[in-house]
Amino acid sequence: MDNWLVVMMLGASTLLGALGLWALLWGLRTGQFDDTKKFLDGAHLDSEEALHDAIDMENRKKEILKKREEKKENGYRPPD
Repeated sequence: MDNWLVVMMLGASTLLGALGLWALLWGLRTGQFDDTKKFLDGAHLDSEEALHDAIDMENRKKEILKKREEKKENGYRPPD
């Protein structure tokens, strides 16, 4: 590769990296990543029924994964 191409690539990557760092620092300074209100409202507005539904879904998922593992252990192979 030519030296000028390497210099151009280094310059462009440094510029883009600096731009990304500036954007991250700006977002942190202005509170763009603070979302405590949404998090707290979600916790307050969840009902017991919704939590039980989430637990039931998690248990069903575990059962399905357990059945898949049992099928693999038993040498189950679907027909071609």
